[in-house]
Amino acid sequence: MSHYNILILGASYGSLLASKIMFGGHDVKLVCLPEEAALINGEGFRVRMPIRVGKEPVLIDSRNLPGKVSAAGPAEVSPADYDLIGLAMQEPQYSSPAVRELLDRVAKSRVPCMSIMNMPPLPYIRRIPGIDTDAVREAYTDPSVWNGFDPGMLTLCSPDPQAVRPPEEKANFLHVTLPTNFKVARFDDEAANNILRQIEKDIDAARVNTAEGLSELPVKLRFHDSLFVPLAKWSMLLAGNYRCITPDGMRTAQEAVYANLAESRSIYDFVIDLCVALGARREELVPFDKYAAAAKGLTRPASVARALNNGARNVERADKLVQLLASQKGMRHPAIDQIVELVDRRLAANRRQPSVAV
Repeated sequence: MSHYNILILGASYGSLLASKIMFGGHDVKLVCLPEEAALINGEGFRVRMPIRVGKEPVLIDSRNLPGKVSAAGPAEVSPADYDLIGLAMQEPQYSSPAVRELLDRVAKSRVPCMSIMNMPPLPYIRRIPGIDTDAVREAYTDPSVWNGFDPGMLTLCSPDPQAVRPPEEKANFLHVTLPTNFKVARFDDEAANNILRQIEKDIDAARVNTAEGLSELPVKLRFHDSLFVPLAKWSMLLAGNYRCITPDGMRTAQEAVYANLAESRSIYDFVIDLCVALGARREELVPFDKYAAAAKGLTRPASVARALNNGARNVERADKLVQLLASQKGMRHPAIDQIVELVDRRLAANRRQPSVAV
């Protein structure tokens, strides 16, 4: 079995993927803030994860896994030393000076990159036939950070699992609230695809001890030849996450979906139709009823709503990306136009404040 060294930018959501990869004996380096790095290097990380309905969740302690984890700041890593690089920060973070410099070194290294962002990097959009990527650049905080990437060496992994850092826990603790699968599309490079296939097998083989004996874990990695499978997340974002944002506050994703279920279905199905217009097969995407059932358990506001409430000047604009791509296909939905307008307005208000959170 191959052993891989994997670099992941972002220690919060990145630790969930890292915990899965390390079951296969692969080593992971997490890029994060100095205080997070010190904590991870000293204590590792913990991921609490439900395994079956009605059963106690399991606590994964990175110190007990076959693979090893370490952490460092953006300036302290050499991308060429790794076999695979995961991009698990939110899109606006890549424009900060230190991370931008690291991203430039990542692009030059030509190490295969797997994005785990809600916002697909621009080079991935270039892999979709018939799209004018210049026409969607305005959806990105700083589209130039992606200029150096070879599209064929960058793929997208749909961040479907939901996880939060509980405020009462340390910064190296992650709680999984929705243990669904990561769905990753192929690279153009077959050697890079083989890395993904090996990690998929390793995660499938992972078992943990429970009171009832050995148990497999949820949150698998699923490799797909289709470029469009990871785009299934877009419907969920537009019907749920971005509708957590209200004119003067936020609401839970459950409330966002169920306050007007007919509108939620209309938005969701519109984005499915857009993905089909881009080239997806309908059966590759998640139907609304399955998402709506999962949304009953989404009892927290989405991260984009929390960020706006905390004064963020920039947030991931998957809402605007969907709107711009739909426009290229001659499609529009008034509710999505309203979402984009609302996010624009909330961001403008935050940018007028003299002191805001990043």
